[in-house]
Parts: sequence; structure tokens; C-alpha cells
Amino acid sequence: MLLAIVIAVIKMLILFAVLMLLVAYGTLAERKVSGHIQDRYGPLYCGPKALLQPFADGLKLFFKEDIVASRSDKFLYFLAPMIAIVPAILAIGVIPFGESVTLFGRKIPLVMTDINVAILYLLAVSSFSVYAIVFGGWSANSKYPLLGGLRSAAQFISYELILGLSIMGVLMIVGSFSLVDIVHYQRHMWMVVYQPLAFILYMIAATAELNRLPFDLPEAESELVGGYHTEYSSMKFAMFFLGEYANMVVTSAVAVCLFLGGWYSPVAFLAWIPGPIWFLIKVVVIFFFLLWVRWTYPRFRYDQLMGFSWKYLLPLSLLNIVATGGAMLFIVGGV
Repeated sequence: MLLAIVIAVIKMLILFAVLMLLVAYGTLAERKVSGHIQDRYGPLYCGPKALLQPFADGLKLFFKEDIVASRSDKFLYFLAPMIAIVPAILAIGVIPFGESVTLFGRKIPLVMTDINVAILYLLAVSSFSVYAIVFGGWSANSKYPLLGGLRSAAQFISYELILGLSIMGVLMIVGSFSLVDIVHYQRHMWMVVYQPLAFILYMIAATAELNRLPFDLPEAESELVGGYHTEYSSMKFAMFFLGEYANMVVTSAVAVCLFLGGWYSPVAFLAWIPGPIWFLIKVVVIFFFLLWVRWTYPRFRYDQLMGFSWKYLLPLSLLNIVATGGAMLFIVGGV
């Protein structure tokens, strides 16, 4: 019993450290990628190849003056930044990143905990992130943050529906809510081959839930100054900032598990590469795609944002579910 607790604590610490490392260097990757896309230099001076830039940013934010809005609701004002990063930390506990390893005669699965309702757990946990934005926008008692918070609530409801419907086809085919079972099902063929439309819908909805361009209406610097976090500074702003990148990492990891074969190699002759390495490579590729999209497409108008979800993505999501059900009936029933 004691050994199991020790192993669980060690896995938790490793997962948290890896997540924070990916988040820190995700901010550097964002700035480097945006620089190359816009034909300019990104960070140059903090360490070799600017590898120490994330630490410089963290140090700067930690020592910046912490200004608190005088008329804010203090409890929710301080609570919102804490909530921002919690969903990502809770979500990594059910994401499998490899088969298992044997240490000292004991088989250790490379997942914090394999629960049979992992998908439902992820959907429930991800819903917390909107509270950070809504609380932050409302509690500051300022007009621009309030508008950002209201926009986020409507946007989240619209695209959370699309996100949930986009993975229904995967669940219908696999017949399990466990991420481990879903990855095992893709041992020979990735789910993106069976569900290409669902993968596209998932990536669009996930980008919208992350409030990334072209769906960053809750922030919209040209309209709302900074949106829901306008009245935040220092480490409270940093928590919002880190929460966005942590959720990007988790979203990428979930996409890899659902559609891209998890830790399995894309080709048989490269199967000798350890599963966790493949998993990390796929996560980095999806993460890079999210950066690429941000610095390529312009922002939607708000009416376009909502219309795109309800008029186009929702019918396509329902069509994918019907088509998947029909295909399964044809194959299983021999119709």
C-alpha cells in the first residue's frame, strides 16, 4: 500500500514537472514561431538561442508590481487566476503517455490513473476553465473585462457542444470511455483515418475553447484592451497566461490519444522508438499547429463566431455521428 502511494506521488510530480516545462517552453515556441511567420526575429538574448527566456519572463512577472482593482470583488478576483490552471493539472492525471514499464519487478502503467469514464472526467474538468474567465471578468468591476467574460461564456457553451459531439464517433467505434482503451484500439490504424471530419471538428472546437486566434474574442486586444484579464498584473496575470498554455498542452495530448494513435509508432519500422517519445512528438506537432493557426488567420467578428458554430459545425457534427452509426450498422449488420 505504501509503495503504491509512493509510486503515485512520483508519477504525479513527474507529470506536473513535464507539464510546467512544456508550458514554459511553449511560451518561447510561440514567440519564435510568430517571429518566423512574420519574417522577424523572436527572442535572442536570454541564454544560448534564448533558451533562458521563459525563466526571465517568470522572474519579471514575479517581481512586477501587483496592482489590485480597488472596486473589485476581492474573493473572486483572487480566485479566478487560481482556477485558470487547475483544469489542466487535473486533466493530466488520466492521460496515458505509454504502455507500462517494469521497475524492480513491478509493472508500472504510464498513466496516473486509468478510469473507465476518462472522457466524461475530461469534459467535466475542462468546463472549469470558463469560470476563471467569467469570474475574472466580472469581479474586476470594469467594463472591458466584463464584456470579455460574457463573450467567453457564450463562446464556451457553443463550442463545448461541438467538442463533445466531435468525439462521439470515436466513442461509438471503440465502445469505451477509457483513454487507454481508445489508444489500444488504434494499435494498427489511427482513429483519424476512420474519423477525419471528427478530428477537424475537434481541432476547431478546441481552438475556440482555448480562446486562441481566430477565436480570441474574450481577449480581443484591439477591442477590449485585454479582455477578462485587463485589470490583472504580476503573478495573477501570469496564472492566466500559464493556464492558456497548460490547456493547450492538455488539448494536444487528448487529440493525440483520441485520433493519432497515442504512443504507437506511425510506421512499423520505427516501433523501436519508445512510446512516450512518440507521444511527445505528436503533442509537439499539434501544439505547433495551434501556434501556426494563431499567426495565420484573422479574428472572426462575434456574429461570425457564433454563426460558424451553430450554422455549420453543429450540423456537421450531427452528420458525422449519423454517418458513423450507419457505417457501423452496415459493417456489423452486413446490410
